[in-house]
Amino acid sequence: MGKARILVLDDEEIVLRSLVAFLKIEGHEVYGVETIAEATEIVNTRPLDLVLSDVYMPDGTGFKLLETVRKTHPNLAFVLITGYGTIEDAVQAIQCGATNYITKPLVDSEIRLVVEQTLRRNQLKEETEALREVAHQEFNVGSILCRDPEMMKVVKMVQTIADTRTTVLITGESGTGKTMLARAMHFNSAWADGPFVELSCGALSESLLESELFGHEAGAFTGAAHRKKGKFEAADGGTIFLDEIATASPSLQVKLLRVIQDSSLERVGGTETIRVNVRIILATNVDLAREVEQGRFREDLYYRINVVPIPVPPLRERRDDIPLLVEHFLEKHAARLDKQVTGVTPAALEALTTYDWPGNVRELENVVERGVLLAAGEEIDFADLAPQVARSFAEARPSAPKTDEIRPLKEALAGPEREIIQRALESAGGNRNVAAKLLGVNRSTLFNKMRRLDLIGTCLDG
Repeated sequence: MGKARILVLDDEEIVLRSLVAFLKIEGHEVYGVETIAEATEIVNTRPLDLVLSDVYMPDGTGFKLLETVRKTHPNLAFVLITGYGTIEDAVQAIQCGATNYITKPLVDSEIRLVVEQTLRRNQLKEETEALREVAHQEFNVGSILCRDPEMMKVVKMVQTIADTRTTVLITGESGTGKTMLARAMHFNSAWADGPFVELSCGALSESLLESELFGHEAGAFTGAAHRKKGKFEAADGGTIFLDEIATASPSLQVKLLRVIQDSSLERVGGTETIRVNVRIILATNVDLAREVEQGRFREDLYYRINVVPIPVPPLRERRDDIPLLVEHFLEKHAARLDKQVTGVTPAALEALTTYDWPGNVRELENVVERGVLLAAGEEIDFADLAPQVARSFAEARPSAPKTDEIRPLKEALAGPEREIIQRALESAGGNRNVAAKLLGVNRSTLFNKMRRLDLIGTCLDG
Protein backbone atom coordinates (compact mmCIF):
# COMPACT_ATOMS: atom_id res chain seq x y z
CA MET A 1 0.00 0.00 0.00
CA GLY A 2 2.98 2.35 0.43
CA LYS A 3 4.75 4.13 3.28
CA ALA A 4 2.86 5.92 6.05
CA ARG A 5 4.00 8.65 8.44
CA ILE A 6 2.89 7.49 11.87
CA LEU A 7 2.99 9.00 15.36
CA VAL A 8 2.89 6.45 18.19
CA LEU A 9 2.04 7.64 21.72
CA ASP A 10 2.31 5.27 24.70
CA ASP A 11 3.70 5.68 28.22
CA GLU A 12 4.72 1.99 28.49
CA GLU A 13 8.27 1.93 27.17
CA ILE A 14 8.26 -1.72 26.10
CA VAL A 15 4.98 -1.33 24.24
CA LEU A 16 6.20 1.87 22.58
CA ARG A 17 9.52 0.36 21.48
CA SER A 18 8.01 -2.84 20.12
CA LEU A 19 5.29 -0.98 18.21
CA VAL A 20 7.74 1.52 16.72
CA ALA A 21 10.13 -1.31 15.74
CA PHE A 22 7.34 -3.32 14.08
CA LEU A 23 6.09 -0.34 12.06
CA LYS A 24 9.61 0.55 10.91
CA ILE A 25 10.16 -3.05 9.79
CA GLU A 26 6.93 -2.68 7.81
CA GLY A 27 8.61 0.23 6.01
CA HIS A 28 6.88 3.21 7.62
CA GLU A 29 8.25 6.49 8.94
CA VAL A 30 7.56 6.40 12.69
CA TYR A 31 7.77 8.88 15.58
CA GLY A 32 7.52 7.39 19.09
CA VAL A 33 6.74 9.65 22.10
CA GLU A 34 5.67 9.12 25.73
CA THR A 35 3.73 12.32 26.55
CA ILE A 36 0.79 14.33 25.24
CA ALA A 37 3.01 17.43 25.07
CA GLU A 38 5.54 15.69 22.78
CA ALA A 39 2.73 14.29 20.64
CA THR A 40 1.14 17.73 20.25
CA GLU A 41 4.43 19.21 19.08
CA ILE A 42 4.92 16.45 16.48
CA VAL A 43 1.36 16.84 15.20
CA ASN A 44 1.87 20.59 14.75
CA THR A 45 5.28 20.37 13.08
CA ARG A 46 5.37 17.15 11.02
CA PRO A 47 3.15 15.87 8.19
CA LEU A 48 1.38 12.72 9.40
CA ASP A 49 -0.95 10.06 8.04
CA LEU A 50 -1.89 8.34 11.29
CA VAL A 51 -1.78 8.78 15.06
CA LEU A 52 -1.78 5.68 17.30
CA SER A 53 -2.41 6.91 20.82
CA ASP A 54 -2.82 5.22 24.18
CA VAL A 55 -5.87 6.50 26.08
CA TYR A 56 -4.40 7.01 29.55
CA MET A 57 -1.17 9.06 29.72
CA PRO A 58 0.69 10.75 32.62
CA ASP A 59 -0.08 14.27 31.38
CA GLY A 60 -3.57 13.75 29.95
CA THR A 61 -5.68 11.39 27.89
CA GLY A 62 -5.80 10.29 24.30
CA PHE A 63 -9.32 11.73 24.17
CA LYS A 64 -7.93 15.18 24.99
CA LEU A 65 -5.23 14.84 22.35
CA LEU A 66 -7.86 13.68 19.84
CA GLU A 67 -9.98 16.75 20.60
CA THR A 68 -6.96 19.02 20.04
CA VAL A 69 -5.96 17.27 16.82
CA ARG A 70 -9.47 17.43 15.36
CA LYS A 71 -9.46 21.25 15.70
CA THR A 72 -6.30 21.70 13.61
CA HIS A 73 -6.13 18.48 11.56
CA PRO A 74 -9.73 17.30 11.03
CA ASN A 75 -8.81 14.70 8.40
CA LEU A 76 -5.87 13.08 10.21
CA ALA A 77 -6.53 9.39 10.95
CA PHE A 78 -6.54 8.82 14.71
CA VAL A 79 -6.69 5.40 16.42
CA LEU A 80 -7.02 5.04 20.20
CA ILE A 81 -5.34 2.17 22.06
CA THR A 82 -6.15 1.05 25.59
CA GLY A 83 -5.66 -1.88 27.90
CA TYR A 84 -9.04 -1.30 29.46
CA GLY A 85 -11.33 -1.84 26.53
CA THR A 86 -14.97 -1.19 27.29
CA ILE A 87 -18.00 -0.47 25.16
CA GLU A 88 -18.27 2.96 26.79
CA ASP A 89 -14.68 3.83 25.80
CA ALA A 90 -15.25 2.60 22.26
CA VAL A 91 -18.42 4.69 21.89
CA GLN A 92 -16.68 7.75 23.33
CA ALA A 93 -13.73 7.28 20.96
CA ILE A 94 -15.96 7.22 17.88
CA GLN A 95 -18.06 10.13 19.14
CA CYS A 96 -14.91 12.18 19.61
CA GLY A 97 -13.91 11.54 16.02
CA ALA A 98 -11.53 8.58 16.29
CA THR A 99 -11.03 6.64 13.08
CA ASN A 100 -10.80 3.35 14.97
CA TYR A 101 -10.34 1.84 18.44
CA ILE A 102 -8.17 -1.16 19.39
CA THR A 103 -7.28 -2.84 22.67
CA LYS A 104 -4.14 -4.31 24.19
CA PRO A 105 -2.46 -6.69 23.87
CA LEU A 106 -1.67 -5.46 20.38
CA VAL A 107 -1.56 -7.98 17.56
CA ASP A 108 0.74 -7.40 14.58
CA SER A 109 -1.94 -8.32 12.05
CA GLU A 110 -4.40 -5.90 13.63
CA ILE A 111 -1.88 -3.03 13.57
CA ARG A 112 -1.00 -3.85 9.98
CA LEU A 113 -4.68 -3.78 9.02
CA VAL A 114 -5.19 -0.40 10.72
CA VAL A 115 -2.28 1.11 8.78
CA GLU A 116 -3.48 -0.38 5.48
CA GLN A 117 -6.97 0.97 6.07
CA THR A 118 -5.52 4.41 6.80
CA LEU A 119 -3.43 4.44 3.63
CA ARG A 120 -6.36 3.22 1.56
CA ARG A 121 -8.59 5.90 3.12
CA ASN A 122 -6.03 8.61 2.36
CA GLN A 123 -5.62 7.38 -1.20
CA LEU A 124 -9.36 7.41 -1.78
CA LYS A 125 -9.58 10.89 -0.28
CA GLU A 126 -6.85 12.17 -2.61
CA GLU A 127 -8.56 10.58 -5.62
CA THR A 128 -11.88 12.06 -4.59
CA GLU A 129 -10.34 15.51 -4.20
CA ALA A 130 -8.69 15.17 -7.61
CA LEU A 131 -11.97 14.14 -9.23
CA ARG A 132 -13.78 16.99 -7.50
CA GLU A 133 -11.19 19.46 -8.80
CA VAL A 134 -11.59 18.09 -12.32
CA ALA A 135 -15.36 18.45 -11.99
CA HIS A 136 -15.00 22.03 -10.75
CA GLN A 137 -12.85 22.89 -13.78
CA GLU A 138 -14.92 20.96 -16.34
CA PHE A 139 -18.25 22.32 -15.14
CA ASN A 140 -17.17 25.85 -14.33
CA VAL A 141 -19.75 28.26 -15.71
CA GLY A 142 -16.99 30.29 -17.32
CA SER A 143 -15.90 27.25 -19.35
CA ILE A 144 -19.24 26.91 -21.17
CA LEU A 145 -18.41 27.57 -24.81
CA CYS A 146 -20.71 30.05 -26.48
CA ARG A 147 -20.83 33.35 -28.30
CA ASP A 148 -24.49 33.21 -29.31
CA PRO A 149 -26.44 36.00 -27.51
CA GLU A 150 -29.31 33.72 -26.39
CA MET A 151 -26.93 31.08 -25.06
CA MET A 152 -24.96 33.76 -23.26
CA LYS A 153 -28.20 34.77 -21.50
CA VAL A 154 -28.58 31.16 -20.37
CA VAL A 155 -25.04 31.13 -18.96
CA LYS A 156 -25.68 34.43 -17.17
CA MET A 157 -28.83 33.00 -15.61
CA VAL A 158 -26.94 29.92 -14.44
CA GLN A 159 -24.32 32.15 -12.80
CA THR A 160 -27.02 34.23 -11.12
CA ILE A 161 -28.96 31.36 -9.54
CA ALA A 162 -26.17 28.82 -8.98
CA ASP A 163 -25.69 29.78 -5.33
CA THR A 164 -29.37 29.65 -4.38
CA ARG A 165 -31.63 26.80 -3.26
CA THR A 166 -34.30 27.79 -5.78
CA THR A 167 -35.84 24.90 -7.69
CA VAL A 168 -34.85 25.18 -11.36
CA LEU A 169 -36.52 23.83 -14.50
CA ILE A 170 -34.28 23.47 -17.56
CA THR A 171 -36.14 23.04 -20.85
CA GLY A 172 -34.85 22.21 -24.29
CA GLU A 173 -34.56 19.55 -26.95
CA SER A 174 -32.62 16.35 -26.30
CA GLY A 175 -28.89 16.83 -26.56
CA THR A 176 -28.82 20.59 -25.94
CA GLY A 177 -26.72 20.30 -22.78
CA LYS A 178 -29.30 20.38 -19.97
CA THR A 179 -27.28 17.97 -17.83
CA MET A 180 -24.15 20.07 -18.32
CA LEU A 181 -25.98 23.17 -17.09
CA ALA A 182 -27.31 21.30 -14.04
CA ARG A 183 -23.79 20.20 -13.15
CA ALA A 184 -22.50 23.73 -13.68
CA MET A 185 -25.11 25.05 -11.24
CA HIS A 186 -24.07 22.48 -8.65
CA PHE A 187 -20.31 22.82 -8.97
CA ASN A 188 -20.50 26.63 -8.88
CA SER A 189 -22.60 26.74 -5.73
CA ALA A 190 -21.88 26.72 -2.00
CA TRP A 191 -22.85 23.03 -2.01
CA ALA A 192 -20.29 21.98 -4.60
CA ASP A 193 -18.56 19.68 -2.11
CA GLY A 194 -21.85 17.88 -1.51
CA PRO A 195 -23.11 15.06 -3.75
CA PHE A 196 -24.50 15.58 -7.24
CA VAL A 197 -27.05 12.84 -7.94
CA GLU A 198 -28.79 12.53 -11.29
CA LEU A 199 -31.57 10.26 -12.53
CA SER A 200 -33.50 10.04 -15.78
CA CYS A 201 -37.17 9.55 -14.91
CA GLY A 202 -37.90 8.09 -18.33
CA ALA A 203 -35.40 5.27 -17.95
CA LEU A 204 -37.31 3.33 -15.26
CA SER A 205 -40.77 1.92 -14.69
CA GLU A 206 -43.06 3.71 -12.23
CA SER A 207 -42.44 1.27 -9.36
CA LEU A 208 -38.68 1.18 -9.86
CA LEU A 209 -38.50 4.96 -10.20
CA GLU A 210 -40.34 5.47 -6.90
CA SER A 211 -37.97 3.07 -5.14
CA GLU A 212 -34.93 4.72 -6.71
CA LEU A 213 -36.03 8.20 -5.67
CA PHE A 214 -37.41 7.56 -2.20
CA GLY A 215 -35.83 4.25 -1.21
CA HIS A 216 -37.71 1.35 0.35
CA GLU A 217 -37.99 -0.66 3.54
CA ALA A 218 -37.26 -4.36 3.77
CA GLY A 219 -40.30 -6.33 2.64
CA ALA A 220 -41.93 -3.35 0.89
CA PHE A 221 -42.35 -5.46 -2.24
CA THR A 222 -41.18 -8.76 -3.71
CA GLY A 223 -37.40 -8.77 -3.82
CA ALA A 224 -36.95 -5.97 -1.27
CA ALA A 225 -34.84 -8.01 1.14
CA HIS A 226 -33.08 -5.03 2.73
CA ARG A 227 -33.73 -1.38 3.47
CA LYS A 228 -32.46 0.89 0.71
CA LYS A 229 -31.93 4.63 0.75
CA GLY A 230 -33.18 6.54 -2.28
CA LYS A 231 -31.61 9.18 -4.47
CA PHE A 232 -33.05 12.04 -2.41
CA GLU A 233 -31.33 10.74 0.73
CA ALA A 234 -28.13 10.15 -1.25
CA ALA A 235 -28.24 13.77 -2.42
CA ASP A 236 -28.68 15.18 1.10
CA GLY A 237 -26.47 18.25 1.45
CA GLY A 238 -26.08 18.56 -2.31
CA THR A 239 -28.06 18.54 -5.56
CA ILE A 240 -30.43 16.11 -7.23
CA PHE A 241 -31.03 16.43 -10.98
CA LEU A 242 -34.15 14.78 -12.39
CA ASP A 243 -34.23 14.60 -16.19
CA GLU A 244 -37.33 13.81 -18.29
CA ILE A 245 -39.59 14.91 -15.43
CA ALA A 246 -42.63 14.92 -17.74
CA THR A 247 -42.63 11.10 -17.71
CA ALA A 248 -43.32 10.93 -13.94
CA SER A 249 -46.65 9.26 -13.10
CA PRO A 250 -49.43 11.20 -11.32
CA SER A 251 -48.80 9.42 -8.00
CA LEU A 252 -45.09 10.11 -8.23
CA GLN A 253 -45.78 13.75 -9.02
CA VAL A 254 -47.65 14.04 -5.71
CA LYS A 255 -44.65 12.72 -3.81
CA LEU A 256 -42.28 15.01 -5.70
CA LEU A 257 -44.45 17.99 -4.82
CA ARG A 258 -44.22 17.10 -1.13
CA VAL A 259 -40.42 16.81 -1.22
CA ILE A 260 -40.13 20.17 -2.98
CA GLN A 261 -42.53 21.90 -0.57
CA ASP A 262 -41.69 20.22 2.75
CA SER A 263 -38.23 18.68 2.18
CA SER A 264 -39.58 15.42 3.59
CA LEU A 265 -40.41 11.93 2.34
CA GLU A 266 -41.19 8.37 3.36
CA ARG A 267 -39.49 5.32 1.91
CA VAL A 268 -41.70 2.89 -0.02
CA GLY A 269 -43.33 0.62 2.56
CA GLY A 270 -42.25 2.85 5.45
CA THR A 271 -43.94 5.26 7.84
CA GLU A 272 -40.92 7.18 9.16
CA THR A 273 -40.76 10.76 7.86
CA ILE A 274 -37.26 11.57 6.61
CA ARG A 275 -36.14 15.15 6.12
CA VAL A 276 -33.64 16.01 3.40
CA ASN A 277 -31.69 19.17 2.56
CA VAL A 278 -31.48 18.98 -1.22
CA ARG A 279 -31.31 21.48 -4.07
CA ILE A 280 -33.60 20.21 -6.85
CA ILE A 281 -33.00 20.78 -10.57
CA LEU A 282 -35.38 19.31 -13.14
CA ALA A 283 -35.29 19.09 -16.91
CA THR A 284 -37.66 18.22 -19.73
CA ASN A 285 -37.67 18.15 -23.52
CA VAL A 286 -41.45 18.56 -23.81
CA ASP A 287 -43.80 21.52 -23.32
CA LEU A 288 -44.94 21.09 -19.71
CA ALA A 289 -47.56 23.84 -20.03
CA ARG A 290 -49.25 21.81 -22.76
CA GLU A 291 -48.93 18.67 -20.63
CA VAL A 292 -50.80 20.54 -17.87
CA GLU A 293 -53.53 21.61 -20.31
CA GLN A 294 -54.00 18.02 -21.42
CA GLY A 295 -54.15 16.74 -17.85
CA ARG A 296 -50.93 14.72 -17.96
CA PHE A 297 -48.97 16.88 -15.53
CA ARG A 298 -50.13 18.36 -12.22
CA GLU A 299 -50.71 22.09 -12.39
CA ASP A 300 -49.59 22.67 -8.79
CA LEU A 301 -46.33 20.80 -9.39
CA TYR A 302 -45.75 22.69 -12.64
CA TYR A 303 -46.02 26.08 -10.95
CA ARG A 304 -43.87 24.86 -8.06
CA ILE A 305 -40.99 23.76 -10.30
CA ASN A 306 -41.32 26.54 -12.86
CA VAL A 307 -39.95 29.17 -10.46
CA VAL A 308 -36.82 29.75 -12.54
CA PRO A 309 -37.24 28.32 -16.06
CA ILE A 310 -34.10 28.13 -18.19
CA PRO A 311 -34.87 27.50 -21.89
CA VAL A 312 -31.83 26.15 -23.75
CA PRO A 313 -31.85 26.99 -27.49
CA PRO A 314 -31.27 24.17 -29.99
CA LEU A 315 -27.92 24.11 -31.77
CA ARG A 316 -29.46 25.13 -35.12
CA GLU A 317 -30.41 28.46 -33.50
CA ARG A 318 -26.90 29.13 -32.23
CA ARG A 319 -24.75 28.34 -35.25
CA ASP A 320 -22.05 30.81 -34.17
CA ASP A 321 -21.22 28.39 -31.35
CA ILE A 322 -20.59 25.43 -33.66
CA PRO A 323 -16.93 26.26 -34.56
CA LEU A 324 -16.13 26.68 -30.84
CA LEU A 325 -17.74 23.35 -29.99
CA VAL A 326 -16.07 21.60 -32.92
CA GLU A 327 -12.65 22.78 -31.76
CA HIS A 328 -13.38 21.69 -28.17
CA PHE A 329 -14.61 18.21 -29.14
CA LEU A 330 -11.76 17.78 -31.61
CA GLU A 331 -9.14 18.46 -28.92
CA LYS A 332 -10.96 16.23 -26.46
CA HIS A 333 -11.26 13.19 -28.72
CA ALA A 334 -7.90 13.62 -30.45
CA ALA A 335 -6.27 13.39 -27.02
CA ARG A 336 -8.43 10.46 -25.96
CA LEU A 337 -7.84 8.53 -29.19
CA ASP A 338 -4.16 9.57 -29.34
CA LYS A 339 -4.48 10.94 -32.88
CA GLN A 340 -2.66 13.92 -34.35
CA VAL A 341 -5.77 15.61 -35.68
CA THR A 342 -5.55 19.35 -35.18
CA GLY A 343 -8.20 20.91 -37.41
CA VAL A 344 -11.11 20.69 -39.82
CA THR A 345 -10.99 21.53 -43.50
CA PRO A 346 -12.93 24.69 -44.48
CA ALA A 347 -15.46 22.73 -46.55
CA ALA A 348 -16.03 20.23 -43.74
CA LEU A 349 -16.48 23.06 -41.24
CA GLU A 350 -18.99 24.74 -43.56
CA ALA A 351 -20.93 21.48 -43.74
CA LEU A 352 -20.90 21.18 -39.95
CA THR A 353 -22.03 24.78 -39.54
CA THR A 354 -24.95 24.57 -41.98
CA TYR A 355 -26.34 21.21 -40.79
CA ASP A 356 -29.52 21.50 -38.66
CA TRP A 357 -28.38 19.10 -35.87
CA PRO A 358 -31.62 17.39 -34.77
CA GLY A 359 -29.55 15.69 -32.07
CA ASN A 360 -28.03 19.03 -31.04
CA VAL A 361 -24.69 19.22 -29.18
CA ARG A 362 -24.69 15.49 -28.41
CA GLU A 363 -24.93 14.66 -32.12
CA LEU A 364 -22.21 17.21 -32.95
CA GLU A 365 -19.82 15.61 -30.48
CA ASN A 366 -20.50 12.15 -31.94
CA VAL A 367 -19.86 13.42 -35.47
CA VAL A 368 -16.58 15.10 -34.46
CA GLU A 369 -15.48 11.99 -32.59
CA ARG A 370 -16.17 9.91 -35.72
CA GLY A 371 -14.25 12.44 -37.81
CA VAL A 372 -11.21 12.27 -35.53
CA LEU A 373 -11.31 8.49 -35.62
CA LEU A 374 -11.49 8.29 -39.43
CA ALA A 375 -9.21 11.21 -40.33
CA ALA A 376 -6.21 10.05 -42.34
CA GLY A 377 -4.28 13.30 -41.92
CA GLU A 378 -4.13 16.25 -39.59
CA GLU A 379 -7.60 17.51 -40.50
CA ILE A 380 -11.13 16.15 -40.57
CA ASP A 381 -12.21 16.17 -44.23
CA PHE A 382 -15.53 15.68 -46.04
CA ALA A 383 -14.97 11.97 -46.32
CA ASP A 384 -14.68 11.75 -42.55
CA LEU A 385 -18.06 13.33 -41.82
CA ALA A 386 -21.13 11.34 -40.82
CA PRO A 387 -23.29 10.50 -43.87
CA GLN A 388 -26.27 12.58 -42.72
CA VAL A 389 -24.13 15.73 -42.41
CA ALA A 390 -22.39 15.33 -45.77
CA ARG A 391 -25.63 14.37 -47.52
CA SER A 392 -27.49 17.39 -46.11
CA PHE A 393 -24.72 19.73 -47.23
CA ALA A 394 -24.54 18.24 -50.72
CA GLU A 395 -28.32 18.43 -51.16
CA ALA A 396 -28.41 22.07 -50.09
CA ARG A 397 -26.05 23.19 -52.90
CA PRO A 398 -27.36 23.58 -56.49
CA SER A 399 -24.10 22.23 -57.90
CA ALA A 400 -24.14 19.18 -55.65
CA PRO A 401 -25.08 15.79 -57.11
CA LYS A 402 -28.56 14.40 -56.39
CA THR A 403 -28.79 12.13 -53.40
CA ASP A 404 -29.97 9.19 -55.51
CA GLU A 405 -26.83 9.31 -57.65
CA ILE A 406 -24.40 6.62 -56.60
CA ARG A 407 -21.09 8.44 -56.35
CA PRO A 408 -18.19 8.21 -53.91
CA LEU A 409 -18.65 10.70 -51.07
CA LYS A 410 -15.25 12.31 -51.62
CA GLU A 411 -16.06 12.87 -55.30
CA ALA A 412 -19.51 14.28 -54.51
CA LEU A 413 -18.05 16.77 -52.07
CA ALA A 414 -15.05 17.82 -54.10
CA GLY A 415 -17.11 20.49 -55.90
CA PRO A 416 -18.07 22.48 -52.79
CA GLU A 417 -14.52 22.25 -51.46
CA ARG A 418 -13.14 23.47 -54.78
CA GLU A 419 -15.50 26.47 -54.72
CA ILE A 420 -14.46 27.44 -51.20
CA ILE A 421 -10.75 27.31 -52.05
CA GLN A 422 -11.33 29.29 -55.24
CA ARG A 423 -13.17 32.00 -53.32
CA ALA A 424 -10.31 32.20 -50.80
CA LEU A 425 -7.74 32.49 -53.60
CA GLU A 426 -9.76 35.24 -55.24
CA SER A 427 -9.99 37.15 -51.95
CA ALA A 428 -6.25 36.74 -51.48
CA GLY A 429 -5.48 37.99 -54.95
CA GLY A 430 -4.04 34.59 -55.86
CA ASN A 431 -1.51 34.61 -52.99
CA ARG A 432 -1.34 31.08 -51.57
CA ASN A 433 0.03 32.15 -48.18
CA VAL A 434 -2.77 34.67 -47.65
CA ALA A 435 -5.39 32.16 -48.85
CA ALA A 436 -4.09 29.54 -46.44
CA LYS A 437 -4.44 31.99 -43.54
CA LEU A 438 -7.98 32.84 -44.62
CA LEU A 439 -8.87 29.15 -44.68
CA GLY A 440 -7.14 28.38 -41.38
CA VAL A 441 -4.80 25.73 -42.87
CA ASN A 442 -1.07 25.61 -43.47
CA ARG A 443 0.46 26.32 -46.88
CA SER A 444 1.38 22.70 -47.67
CA THR A 445 -2.13 21.46 -46.88
CA LEU A 446 -3.61 24.07 -49.21
CA PHE A 447 -1.13 23.16 -51.96
CA ASN A 448 -2.00 19.44 -51.70
CA LYS A 449 -5.71 20.21 -51.95
CA MET A 450 -5.15 22.54 -54.90
CA ARG A 451 -3.15 19.85 -56.67
CA ARG A 452 -5.88 17.26 -56.00
CA LEU A 453 -8.59 19.63 -57.23
CA ASP A 454 -6.58 20.76 -60.29
CA LEU A 455 -6.23 24.35 -59.06
CA ILE A 456 -2.45 24.71 -59.49
CA GLY A 457 -1.66 27.75 -61.62
CA THR A 458 -4.46 29.86 -60.16
CA CYS A 459 -2.22 31.50 -57.58
CA LEU A 460 0.84 33.68 -57.25
CA ASP A 461 4.07 32.60 -55.58
CA GLY A 462 4.16 33.38 -51.86
